[in-house]
Amino acid sequence: MTRTRLDRVQAAAGIAKLALQQIEDELTGDVAAQELAQILRELHHEDHRQDGVLGSLAQLLTVAAQAAGRIEPDRDGEMSRPLHEAAALITENAGLQTYYATRALDPQGESA
Repeated sequence: MTRTRLDRVQAAAGIAKLALQQIEDELTGDVAAQELAQILRELHHEDHRQDGVLGSLAQLLTVAAQAAGRIEPDRDGEMSRPLHEAAALITENAGLQTYYATRALDPQGESA
């Protein structure tokens, strides 16, 4: 039986959810501020945003926006604009707030 694109996406999303659950499980025990900051830095890399999990999610939404624009190019961004905005919110808002949190937890860790 041939797997559809949606089947492959669902499988990949399931793997991503499991990976995030594993990270969450790591946070349930005792964790020092510096260690928590390092874990959070893995989610958002200020210097190389595309390397972090949040950057990857934003990139996925950008690609989806481009696909939406190809589906109905005559709709003047009606389908793709919300996806572009969601990508920007992840990068700018979620990423920036994560950065602030890591700085508060470990101000010296930025050079690490």
